[in-house]
Amino acid sequence: MKKGFTPITTTASKTLIFFFYFSFCIIIIFPASSVALVHFKTDYLSLSFFDAPARFAIPVNRSGICGALHLADPLEACSSLRNSFGFEADAEQPRFALIERGKCPFEVKVKNAQAAGFQAAIIYDDADHRNLVSISPLDVVIGSPEGIQVHAVFISKRAGEILSKFAQGEKGECCITPSSGGRAWTVLVISIFSLIIILSAFGMLLVARKHRTHRQQVTHHHSPHVNCWVVKGLPTVTFTTACRNDNRTAATCAICLEDYRDGESLRVLPCQHDFHVTCVDAWLTKWGTFCPVCKLDMSKVQVSFLCC
Repeated sequence: MKKGFTPITTTASKTLIFFFYFSFCIIIIFPASSVALVHFKTDYLSLSFFDAPARFAIPVNRSGICGALHLADPLEACSSLRNSFGFEADAEQPRFALIERGKCPFEVKVKNAQAAGFQAAIIYDDADHRNLVSISPLDVVIGSPEGIQVHAVFISKRAGEILSKFAQGEKGECCITPSSGGRAWTVLVISIFSLIIILSAFGMLLVARKHRTHRQQVTHHHSPHVNCWVVKGLPTVTFTTACRNDNRTAATCAICLEDYRDGESLRVLPCQHDFHVTCVDAWLTKWGTFCPVCKLDMSKVQVSFLCC
């Protein structure tokens, strides 16, 4: 691993790259997905469905468009429609053709609906549980959609099957209206906020890690202990029963709480308290700077004492 890089900063960089890539894909792939709704209503019923508009057809304006819904005949609209209305100028309201997907390109279906006098084509999927797609001539055929002057949207199979039951011309009203906002930009905004939250969390983690490392370094460099050369310079005595009888030494080590035995080496501190050499050496060099009995600070022991 290169100097200056840590696993945390590497992960943060990868996360940043992922979110920028994800946001870019959202804008490029879904520029116009789910930006309209299909509403159908009668005197006793009201239904709404999401749709994906065709990229090659006339877009729906803000006010939307309403009309009478008819089933295309034939349903796939791959040939001229038999229920053709021509271009009747005295029609009370626009007419929409409900068409099933399949057997021919979207563009062919829309052009046949237009030729039959319909002002909009609502194409529903022929398979369940598929995502809505913004239909384009490039999805099914290479060519230019020149001459298309009607609206066209794509809905799910379930929505189409429900609408087909009520597609009875002027007995109901079908409307195609734009939604309040594009889903792609909503996802993009959510992604940006998520990115900010994640980067903030990474930043807090980095600060906490740096603070902890600094504290550990300070503790390591300033941990309370006595230098080994000071400890080794303290006098030692060999314990005997005579020493104990003369009250020159204690009978027990105050650190390990074991009784002294003849022949054991004891370290004597300037305060005249004695301990096992191994016990007191470990205590002063690793755990504390003071005498375990009287709390004399050994870090302030004068060198003159050690040299005596």
